[in-house]
Amino acid sequence: MNRIVYLSCLVLAAACLPQIAPSQSASKEFKNYWYDNSGEISSYELSIARYGELRTGKAVMVFVTENHSPELGAKPDTYRKDQVPVLKLNTTMNFHTGIYPYSIMTSTFLPVESPKHSLKISSSIQEWCGHSYMELRNEKKMKVKVSSYFEGENMETVLDKTWMEDDFYSIIRIDPTALPLGIKKVIPAFHNLRMSHLELQAYSCELSLSEKDNHKVYSLVYPELGRTLKISFEDAFPYKILGWEEIAYSGYGAGKQQMTSTATLINTIQLPYWQKNQNKDAVLRKELGL
Repeated sequence: MNRIVYLSCLVLAAACLPQIAPSQSASKEFKNYWYDNSGEISSYELSIARYGELRTGKAVMVFVTENHSPELGAKPDTYRKDQVPVLKLNTTMNFHTGIYPYSIMTSTFLPVESPKHSLKISSSIQEWCGHSYMELRNEKKMKVKVSSYFEGENMETVLDKTWMEDDFYSIIRIDPTALPLGIKKVIPAFHNLRMSHLELQAYSCELSLSEKDNHKVYSLVYPELGRTLKISFEDAFPYKILGWEEIAYSGYGAGKQQMTSTATLINTIQLPYWQKNQNKDAVLRKELGL
């Protein structure tokens, strides 16, 4: 291999490694779990409503700590004064609707020391009709850009800071006591906004926390949308996400009805997944039921 190409490959490989910068306020338990130079991967059996029917598929949540530069909107390759320790979450959902596949991915970057609003959220949906991409940058206000194959959905806008549904999963993992309760304004999950073609805004949401069968359930009820989301998680550290249940409208016209989508945990493994990219590593997918 050409030496320059080889060195370039090494640089790219190094760039994939999490740049660990533990939060000063994090507990020893938190540091031992989240700063062990690995990522946490959880797989889920997925049953999701689309076009008025339930579809089966798989969902995956990948949690990993790294640094994030608000100015760059990315993980810095070298040390920067503005870098912030975050818990990054990549959530994927894959399923088929008849002949064609859906692939959804959402990434959130929640500061470990102030788990309230992500510094950035991006979400994309790919299917045979086209694809869409939505990105939020958390600055003085929330700047959002939407690119879609639907003409009327392409836009750029600025929103006041408020709670975001996509952040609640990471808030649970960092500190469940930081979850908001009561009636709040919440921006629904980005993939839900796009798939439901909802107006991009915060909606009134009733937030509550309960216990059930030795675990906890965080509930979100959007009266205006006729939508309820329940996130189940362990009641002790590391507060693993056990699954979720969503009741929402699906379908169009006379066929539109409320349906229940679910995700149920299959397995969780911890390892430096960015290094497991050889053919021999595919066996790890069997551990995850993928």
